[in-house]
Amino acid sequence: MDGKQQLAQGISSESLRHSSSMSSISRLRRFLLPMLAIILLLRGVYDISYRYKFAGPGITHLVPLEAHIISKCPDTRDALRELILPVMQRVYDKVDFKLNYIGTPTADDGVECKHGPSECMGNIIELCTRELYPDPKINLGFIMCLTKDYPHIPERALVEDCALEHAIDIRAINECAARDDGAYGMGLLRNSIQRTTDYSKVAREQLTDLRRPMLP
Repeated sequence: MDGKQQLAQGISSESLRHSSSMSSISRLRRFLLPMLAIILLLRGVYDISYRYKFAGPGITHLVPLEAHIISKCPDTRDALRELILPVMQRVYDKVDFKLNYIGTPTADDGVECKHGPSECMGNIIELCTRELYPDPKINLGFIMCLTKDYPHIPERALVEDCALEHAIDIRAINECAARDDGAYGMGLLRNSIQRTTDYSKVAREQLTDLRRPMLP
């Protein structure tokens, strides 16, 4: 009993401060990626407004607009419902919209997803839907349907219900995800994650610029 008390008393204040610091870092990491995705989206909206303001009538090109998400996440649900969908309702015919995913590429040509293999599968299903149905009115509707019940992604019943609701061929989605023994769907996910990684570097640079003090 004395030994346990001595061990407890041996915990230094420095260790406690280190634990508190690690907790703060964990909380920061939890919100950093959604913040980066929102910053990129807001930057795209600004570009749309700026370019259309000065381009004049008769413009034909589409403005790039991109968002970065993960499928099994309440933050994704909220971002889709409160930010992405309202923006797309206003500018869907003026933008080249892309939706990409957050994760970590691995050395064996695989990927690690924040919420495990089930989230990777959910991401692949959504990427296949986007590839087969490029119209954002269709693929975003399907993705939002899944995201409303995100804890159950990628359960078959949920995917089939959302596919039926949005007139999507579930067999085509399955074929895309399973093509080449799953290598095709995994390739879509790796490419998407790599694009997000590249864009997150840009967002971090922008955050750094914003934090720099302005010259007097």
